Amino acid sequence: MEKGQLFQIEEETQWEDLGNGVQRKVYGYDDQVMLVKAKFEKGAIGPLHQHFHVQVTYVDSGVFEMTIGEEKKIIRKGDGYYVPPHAIHGCVCLEAGTLIDVFTPMREDFIK
Repeated sequence: MEKGQLFQIEEETQWEDLGNGVQRKVYGYDDQVMLVKAKFEKGAIGPLHQHFHVQVTYVDSGVFEMTIGEEKKIIRKGDGYYVPPHAIHGCVCLEAGTLIDVFTPMREDFIK
């Protein structure tokens, strides 16, 4: 995936295996914004972490126990969440699913 690429085709976009039942696809991005799809197997964990990016996420499928700061919620298909800069957050996948993440600025650490 190249910065500023106008179209991202599902069948042509490769999954990156992050291990422990989590995979990621990076879609469109530039210096200001990035769209990412993350697929979780049941029981997979997105470990607690923080970053300076703003993150907004849509639950495309599945069920997750999401932690943001001191709050925990069970979220499902159609739900979403907002992570402010530097907030500690992570999830446990309760039912296999996919999250659609938007980051600003883009996550340079996601680009090989």
